[in-house]
Amino acid sequence: MPVDVPSPPAPPAGPRTSPREQGGVAVLDRPEADTPWVCLVWNDPVNLMSYVTWVFQTHFHYPRARAEKLMMDVHSLGRAVVSTGTREKVEADTEAMHGYGLWATFQHADQG
Repeated sequence: MPVDVPSPPAPPAGPRTSPREQGGVAVLDRPEADTPWVCLVWNDPVNLMSYVTWVFQTHFHYPRARAEKLMMDVHSLGRAVVSTGTREKVEADTEAMHGYGLWATFQHADQG
């Protein structure tokens, strides 16, 4: 007499466990990859305002008016969001700001 063995429960449906077909390849949905990230530059007691403006113009290719506005936000508010995008892009921008000697961090856009 055959024994009826129950099948294992199906994995929970959700973005991290349900692959989808894309060009013949199973791809896991990763909603966190779609979440924008931000690079924040923080005020510091070292860098001149003109230098910070120059960095924003040089690295991000911002027009002078936008670079000055961001610099004033850093100076008066203590920080400014200077770039947004994927984690990889924002992480690279953060490292670039460190290379210029600025204090910078990155985080999810929806955090604080």
